Amino acid sequence: MDALTINFAPVLQITDEQFFQLCQINELIRFECNTDTTLLLMPLVGALTSNRNANLTAQLGVWNRDESLGIAFGSSVGFILPNEAVRSPDVSWLRRGRWDSLTQE
Repeated sequence: MDALTINFAPVLQITDEQFFQLCQINELIRFECNTDTTLLLMPLVGALTSNRNANLTAQLGVWNRDESLGIAFGSSVGFILPNEAVRSPDVSWLRRGRWDSLTQE
C-alpha cells in the first residue's frame, strides 16, 4: 500500500513546529513531509515486513553497541533532511561525529 499524500499548501503552510505538534497529538499515525510541505501518511506494514524491520533494528543495535561508532535509531524517529523533507526510515544510524555536531533544534 502506498502512502496517502495530503496537500495543505493552497490553504495553509505548516511550520516545522506545527508538523511536530501534529505528530505528537496523532502518535499512532506515522507522518512524513515532502519538501513542498505535502504530508505523507504512511500505512501500517504487514507482519513479515515488521519482523524483518525488527531483526534489522536488532542487528544494527547489537553492532552499534559492540563497535560504539555512532547512534542507532528505530523506525519511530523523524529526520529533517537538508532539503527540508522529513523522513522516518525503518532503521538508521549516524556516525558519532555527525551526531555530536547536530544542535538541539
